[in-house]
Amino acid sequence: MRMISAADIDQTFNYQEFLPLLKAAFCGDYQVPQRHHYEYENGVGENTSTLLLMPAWSNGEYVGIKTVTVSPYNGQFDLPSIQGTYTLINAKNGLVDCLMDAKALTVKRTAATSALAASYLAKPEAKTLLMVGTGALAPELIQAHCSVRPIEKILIWGRSVEKAEALAKELNHLSVTLKAVGNLEDGVKSADIISVATLSLEPLVFGKWLQPGQHLDLVGAYRPDMRETDDEALKRCTLYIDHPGALKETGDLAIPLAEGVIKEEDIQNELKGLCAADQLARKSNQEITLFKSVGHALEDLSAALYILNGLRRKGEKG
Repeated sequence: MRMISAADIDQTFNYQEFLPLLKAAFCGDYQVPQRHHYEYENGVGENTSTLLLMPAWSNGEYVGIKTVTVSPYNGQFDLPSIQGTYTLINAKNGLVDCLMDAKALTVKRTAATSALAASYLAKPEAKTLLMVGTGALAPELIQAHCSVRPIEKILIWGRSVEKAEALAKELNHLSVTLKAVGNLEDGVKSADIISVATLSLEPLVFGKWLQPGQHLDLVGAYRPDMRETDDEALKRCTLYIDHPGALKETGDLAIPLAEGVIKEEDIQNELKGLCAADQLARKSNQEITLFKSVGHALEDLSAALYILNGLRRKGEKG
């Protein structure tokens, strides 16, 4: 049984290489049961932690299952909020082929999913990206979005300006202008793409700040009591999701749906439909689009297979 570390994943993964494979997976024949979602007390604070069990398989080939925890207080321990393992099983004989670091796999496939959606929803000429949040997902989202749009300027906002500045320095190898911003409203108003990856319980991005032609990429708020944006933003945007589970799993949608602010019919499409159509979905450069993702086991399986095959190719060359 092979052990694949975070370092192995980092050295193998390439967004431009992986995105066509992810698109093909969404158009392919995979079995993806509803994921198991549990809350448990962590003994650190009043907000619960989350246990996720996410299976997916391609018949006769591979079965994959991710066991992951999301711990909202891990910042105080200098740890990413996401921890866990990914198990890839040979479907023919049931043997475990490999175990992977789930947090590294998750941040890569999550960022890739946002970039794939942005390739259909963001303006082709989008040049300014605002990153809201400074956690483990932030640098991956930045690099992923840069792989699908001609980004020239990246603004970074976090509750800690110091962390935003540190992230900007970490990414100074990118051929773009990087700047930490202290005022979130100003950052939102000046961006073409706004990517939000936080554990916020209350809206951070408000509809009154949004400008014509923007694309809003919501990645955090993975529980029904969490929100990253307000009702007005939902009413102003054309709405897209990664898969139907998003309607129940995130407060960004579950709360306004329950309160009648939006209806399920307001969701224009899910990522599978965007990939099947394979064309720019926004109707004009004035339209404001919103993509909400909560994660999908198909993304994990396709990323795991891409990483495993990449490592095998490197081994053969070595």
